[in-house]
Parts: sequence; structure tokens; C-alpha cells
Amino acid sequence: MVELDETLLPGVGVRYGLTTRAGDRLAVVIQREGGAEVAVLDPRDPDRARGVIRLDADETGVLAELLGAPRLTQRFVDLSREVPGLESGRFVVRPGSPFDGRPLGETRARTLTGCSIVAVVRETDVVPSPGPTDVLHAGDVLVAIGSGAGLTQLAARLDGAA
Repeated sequence: MVELDETLLPGVGVRYGLTTRAGDRLAVVIQREGGAEVAVLDPRDPDRARGVIRLDADETGVLAELLGAPRLTQRFVDLSREVPGLESGRFVVRPGSPFDGRPLGETRARTLTGCSIVAVVRETDVVPSPGPTDVLHAGDVLVAIGSGAGLTQLAARLDGAA
């Protein structure tokens, strides 16, 4: 079993550390905005990286899909439990929603509710860190983080009530 240590970085995201069976020490920072940094640490000095790869939100999403997006989605949910005032929610895009068949950006979720949609679950597929051009469909489950009030506003907006 691989041991994973986790450190909350307030205002930044979450840092994960693990040692591979081959003895390499990795550090991965998942940023709140969806990007990530992956570092291979120097075995003689764990505070020094031998190399760092910086990924934007889209690149992080592609890598997450390859490596197991459900785990990434769960980590965002876990993050919301650790940050005071931050909550997570899951919202179904219902048939008849004004956003069924429309791009995610048209929800204006972040602008109008302060919530970030961190993943879209479609049947057995997960789209982590979806972009504004990703099209929503009835039955999609949106995973979002934000304030309790913002999540309530988001639910109403997705149902066409706001």
C-alpha cells in the first residue's frame, strides 16, 4: 500500500506527498483554481525539487482523467470540509434546465454565485476541472464548491429559478 500525506495550503490548495516503491519522493500541489504542480524531490534534501512540472487546469484535467478522476473529485470534496465557510455540493442538470445542451460558461456560476464547478460526472465518466466550453446535458452531475448561500443560488440557477 502506498502512503499518501496530505497538507492543506490555505488559499492555494492541497499538497500531497508520496514515496514510490522505487524510492522516488513526489510532491503534488492541486491548486484551488484547478492547476497543479508535480515535483520529484531530491532524496538527500526533501525540501529541494529535482524538477517541477506545472500544469494548467486543462492539462491537470487530462492527467486526472488518465490517472483516476474520481479520486481528484473526492479530494475537492475533502478540501471543502477542511476550509471554514467552504462547502461542496452535487447538482443534477435536470431535463428542461435552461443549461441542458448549453456550455458550462453560460451558467455564470462563479460570477453570479461565487461557486466553482470542479467536475462534471456524466454516467461513468468524470470531467475534472471542466472548462467554460464544455457542454452540459440532462443527467450530468455537477460537483461544485462555494459558500452555503452560493450553492443554494447555484441550485436555483441550474433549475431555472434564478
